Amino acid sequence: MQKSLLARAFVIALVVLLPVTLFAEGGRTPLRVENGIVTSASRLASEVGVDILQQGGNAVDAAVATAFALAVTWPTAGNIGGGGFMVYHGADGHATTFDFREKAPLASTERMYVGADGQSTNMQHRGFLSVGVPGTVAGLVLAHEKQGNLPWAALVEPAIRLARDGIPVTYALYDGFNRNQANWDLYPSSAAVFRKADGSHYQLGDTWVQPDLARTLERIRDEGHDGFYRGENARMLASFMQANGGLITEEDLARYEAIEREPVRGSYRGYDVISMPPPSSGGVGIIQMLNILEGFDLAEMGHNSAQYLHVLTEAMRRSYASRAEFLGDPDFNPDMPVDRLISKDYADSLRASIDMDRASISDESRFSQVYVSEDTTHFSVVDAEGNMVSLTYTLEQSYGSRIVAEGGGYLLNNEMGDFNPVPGVTTRDGQIGTPPNLLAPEKRMLSSMSPTIVAQGGRPVLAIGSPGGRTIINTTLQVILNMIDHDMNVAQAVEAGRIHHQWLPDVTSMEELMFSPDTIRLYEAKGHTVRVRGSQGSAMGVYHDWETGIVHGSADSRQGDSAAVGY
Repeated sequence: MQKSLLARAFVIALVVLLPVTLFAEGGRTPLRVENGIVTSASRLASEVGVDILQQGGNAVDAAVATAFALAVTWPTAGNIGGGGFMVYHGADGHATTFDFREKAPLASTERMYVGADGQSTNMQHRGFLSVGVPGTVAGLVLAHEKQGNLPWAALVEPAIRLARDGIPVTYALYDGFNRNQANWDLYPSSAAVFRKADGSHYQLGDTWVQPDLARTLERIRDEGHDGFYRGENARMLASFMQANGGLITEEDLARYEAIEREPVRGSYRGYDVISMPPPSSGGVGIIQMLNILEGFDLAEMGHNSAQYLHVLTEAMRRSYASRAEFLGDPDFNPDMPVDRLISKDYADSLRASIDMDRASISDESRFSQVYVSEDTTHFSVVDAEGNMVSLTYTLEQSYGSRIVAEGGGYLLNNEMGDFNPVPGVTTRDGQIGTPPNLLAPEKRMLSSMSPTIVAQGGRPVLAIGSPGGRTIINTTLQVILNMIDHDMNVAQAVEAGRIHHQWLPDVTSMEELMFSPDTIRLYEAKGHTVRVRGSQGSAMGVYHDWETGIVHGSADSRQGDSAAVGY
């Protein structure tokens, strides 16, 4: 009896001493915990991040581990063969960003995607010529060097185990593999990863093992930056590219460096907005739209009313026109007027041009939006100290180029499609030809990725972002508005219906089943054209209530495998 009581007391003590890991998969009620949360497109990856937090890691440590895990568990966009952006805001008020956007190879030329007829060949979106120099590994290394706490190897090891031991094929993975069977036929190195050894297809519930990826991750664990950009991996990748008409060389890889950049900063109704500067267009776009919308009583208009959607659309229209005209890689465009674009005075002039009863006209002689796919991935992290990370990275389209690096086991991006393909040619269907984002060797292509942190009193309260290509900026904007203007919790804000307008084409997309027919009729009566679409984006957010000490997390139910995990 005494031994039984002692054993029971020991178990109770363990339960009290060890924080319980909790999770939530979508829905309008957020996960609420006392310590830290990771929200991502994959529950397995979120669990890896939270495990790092429980080991004493900070938000950046968890973000690095989560990013590597997503390269294993979410191949549609999680990657080491792509690139992205990270925004960090510490509880101490320090904020910074890390730019690890892909670069054009040294052998690139401005007109390499222009055909004999003067039109785009579309080769910037497919095949070996679409692959930019990857930046993800360099970015994660730099962020860890600047802000990390735990040893580097401890952050990569969980992803190695997942790749080596295997993960279950979920429905989202099963569906993605099958939708790309024709693409796997084109590339034997891809078929070797996404089909079984006998050539048969993976089925729901099968165990998916990735031994080549595990070995690549081991090199990164042991050698850090050089494990990817030099040595065996660099030789294999350069040889594979050369054998198949690609441009990336060992020199391209050796020259690649991620950059720490000062964030763009704005304010909105008493909150500070900290976001990614160019070559992301997201931070500038979000701050510019918030500045325009600050002059309206959005709460009085009512969430997603016709009038609210009208002013939202007009703000989007003006911001996307500015994006196409002015923004690109700052290292190649030193005179970009970023300060003017995010100023309150400039927003006042844009707001004054909005007719409250009639839609503006989008003129193709002005500017529109570069072609971007909608398959990216975003995750947000908050740790027990209140530090936050908002990170978005991508392969560009779903599964990137669909090309797996032979011997490396990882997918390669097709980010070269984010450059303006035909100099001087801008069309109504969204092709842009303006100078800031024309192709040049070692240039970073313009991006819509918009990792953002909202702060108050110098402390971060919300980390938010989304995948969704050209819709990313508007999805992130609407989550922020939902929380600040419409008093939603983070889960309600993430799950609410969304719209998107991007200057050209002059069409507003609305998520199906999210807006009433009456609202759409009133909106169309103002001169807007509506296209009903499926889901828009997949926002991942964390919110810190500093008064109660409770942190909230939401993983968008639009993403099949997503989860908020915390402790």
